[in-house]
Amino acid sequence: MVKLGNGEHTYEVSGDNWGDLPEGWVYKEATAVAVDSKDNVYVFNRGGHPVIVFDSSGRFINSWGEDVFEVPHGIEIGPDDSVYCADVSTNTITKLTPDGEVIFTLGDPDNVPPAMSGDPFNRPTHIAVDPKSNDFYVSDGYGNARVHKYDSDGKHILSWGESGTDPAKLNIVHNIAVDSQGYVYIGDRENHRVQIFDSKGNYEAQWVNMSKAAAVHVNRRGDTDLVYVGEYFAGISSNSIGTNLGPRVSIYDTNGNLLARLSEQSYGDEPGRFYSPHAIATDSKGDIYVAEVSDSEYGRFLEQPGELRSMQKLTKVT
Repeated sequence: MVKLGNGEHTYEVSGDNWGDLPEGWVYKEATAVAVDSKDNVYVFNRGGHPVIVFDSSGRFINSWGEDVFEVPHGIEIGPDDSVYCADVSTNTITKLTPDGEVIFTLGDPDNVPPAMSGDPFNRPTHIAVDPKSNDFYVSDGYGNARVHKYDSDGKHILSWGESGTDPAKLNIVHNIAVDSQGYVYIGDRENHRVQIFDSKGNYEAQWVNMSKAAAVHVNRRGDTDLVYVGEYFAGISSNSIGTNLGPRVSIYDTNGNLLARLSEQSYGDEPGRFYSPHAIATDSKGDIYVAEVSDSEYGRFLEQPGELRSMQKLTKVT
């Protein structure tokens, strides 16, 4: 089995699409992944069954969301195992029970605010929940350069962010996470960086020297928070065989020190490579789940049968 990483950050790669899907089911592409308090894995996907739930071994448990979502994009699970989903087509954020019962929906599909107005939501991408307060943040996203903060009942608290490349400015606020101290990490994708803010939206820091930072996830389950960044390939066709340009998963501590890079190779289907890490989750063992929008980024341009791999598990070597 192929291994990635080094030292305590060494992982065995599943290689093929992870998860035992029922016969005839496909992911098409997995857009996001989240793990609950029982280590059950929720895969948000565009294959006809939007939320598919597995145990940590990949055994199918449940599915739901067929009548709720149009174009899945982001999924997050709060400390109480409530599920939050971002639909980039309906411009909504929905909070649900672990069995898929809708608790509330934010956003109006029939009244979408103008792009870059700053008003929620114009093509929102992801959600992050503060583990202490249960407040949640929405990255908004493709049509806005904005972050919105809500309490657990969906009441708006504050918003921040505007378009640009300077520190604190945003260019596709694509993914979002919160650490155990309440700091907010933004996958500022087209600016090729992660930016950190406090819970009031004040700028703290930025981490650079990245490929396209499409995914950001904080593992808060150990003694020390770890930050995982999923990076798209940032080259062009003429250097598609270049190395260390992404796609990859990088692991940092909360001070921005790089601990490991998982994969040095360009995009591809071979074990140990990625296509486009779009979202990341980790479980209590430190295993990593990577959802990739491989069809949107590559599959529709390639002449090959079947679907590209879009869901991988990286099992920590102990």
